[in-house]
Amino acid sequence: MKAWILAKKENFNSYENRRFHEEAEQMGIELQTVGPEEFDIIVTKEGRKSILRKGSPVDLPDCLIPRMGAGTTYFALAVIRHLQRLGLFILNSGQSIENAQDKLATLQILAANNIPIPKTMLAKFPLNVDIVERKFTYPLIVKTVSGSYGKGVFFCEHRDQLEDLADLIEVSKDQRVNVIIQEFVLFSNGKDIRVFVVGGKHIGAMVRIAREGKLKANFSAGGTVASFDLNPAMERLAVESAKLVGLDIAGIDILFDGDSYRVCEVNSSPGFEGFEKATGLNVPQEIYHYIQVRLGGSL
Repeated sequence: MKAWILAKKENFNSYENRRFHEEAEQMGIELQTVGPEEFDIIVTKEGRKSILRKGSPVDLPDCLIPRMGAGTTYFALAVIRHLQRLGLFILNSGQSIENAQDKLATLQILAANNIPIPKTMLAKFPLNVDIVERKFTYPLIVKTVSGSYGKGVFFCEHRDQLEDLADLIEVSKDQRVNVIIQEFVLFSNGKDIRVFVVGGKHIGAMVRIAREGKLKANFSAGGTVASFDLNPAMERLAVESAKLVGLDIAGIDILFDGDSYRVCEVNSSPGFEGFEKATGLNVPQEIYHYIQVRLGGSL
């Protein structure tokens, strides 16, 4: 089997991409990591000749694994969609990546299908703090609509902090910076569950706990991780959330809310260094086995 990983050039040597290559070598898979900037797309009826790599026609692989997540650009999405139309098996599709890339869109999809989520509001500038305070109580969370690894997340404990943050965003005058305001789920203060879903099944889960005095529980932000046994309710939430967003591979973040749970985020390109450390699971192997099933043949 031939496969491509689509990634940013600066991430070619990330932990995840190295693990994909290590496991591919063990399993006899011909794997290449490619960047979206390597491609040219020509819209034509010529089928597989309508895409060039480094200026020349190229033999296409059997499948593509996009690994750009929240950093997926318009051009990268165009490459993914074009390869999908040429018949490649894509994990994940361009549409599902776009759904997950926008945190507000993700939550809208989940809420419309009765998945419990934190109450969320799209911020409009200049920010009317009075409206925010009628709908939310402090503390609250402010997030950029696109971000990963815990970046672009802010904790506001009172009105002055919210006003200062809103002023800073407004002064930047960057139309690309859109933020959401989200209720703070007290029971999950500095703790959440990351569930890894592959092909409609959860393969494992870990609990993430932030450093003392910190909010972000991400492993990449210094949080500690440990294997976690899901109960049936959490498993259903995770699997259904991935399905609704359209993802074959997903990292689902679940918050504790007393005796129940809320889905906080859905990630299309989840990191798994902390996950493998916590659970001992082999994530690339799980993904390659799923590809084998979907392609209907041996690796």
